[in-house]
Amino acid sequence: MPAIQPMPLPAETVRLLLSASTATITMQLLKRGFRGLAINGVRPMNPAAARFAGPAVTLRYIPGREDICQPPKPTDPESAQRLAIENTPEGHVLVISTERETRAGTLGDILAWRLKVRGLAAVVTDGAMRDAPVLSELDFPIFAAAAAAPASMTNLHPVEVQTPVGCGGVPVFPGDAIVGDLDGVVVIPRHLVEEVARDSAEQERMERFVQREVRRGRAIPGLYPPNDETRAQYRAWLEAGEPED
Repeated sequence: MPAIQPMPLPAETVRLLLSASTATITMQLLKRGFRGLAINGVRPMNPAAARFAGPAVTLRYIPGREDICQPPKPTDPESAQRLAIENTPEGHVLVISTERETRAGTLGDILAWRLKVRGLAAVVTDGAMRDAPVLSELDFPIFAAAAAAPASMTNLHPVEVQTPVGCGGVPVFPGDAIVGDLDGVVVIPRHLVEEVARDSAEQERMERFVQREVRRGRAIPGLYPPNDETRAQYRAWLEAGEPED
């Protein structure tokens, strides 16, 4: 089983990603020809703790089988799940693939707390989570497709870490950037992350100007998307210090 090596993103890249919405990021990905990188069907367990950005560490589950999926014991050998829990680096996002199996939870409150204490940026799964009442109040980004009472070994078996996985219909490679907010979770291919972060931040600035103009009564044609005249007005607005009025 491969070791989990840190794959940190530049601090400035993370800052820019956190300044942009997932809606903006998906538009930047669309401009580059990527239409399907928003993970489908996942929502934050705690909407007050939904904002995050970080590089992916992957954990893959397969369907469980009765002879290998038993209640845990202290003498059990190290599993892929335990490896991920104890070795995912600080600031990274644990992405758990279950083939959209939601009859059992991938993690519960104790393991979620362990990941929070270890400094992970977030957890994302296309499966379910246990202990929803606790996770719904935990100040830690956790995105899942459902809540479920049964433990993971009821229907799932962890098999590997740090391999490409499918999560909610999206391919995720170790080190890809994962960004989440109340709209959902989006995956940015690693080789594009710095330019997408930069252009997403710029789009956010432009859209603040557009929103200002809309509030002042301006019509949409020529404003959104901006024509040359609007872009010149935008540059003047930037030079003036981005005034609200």
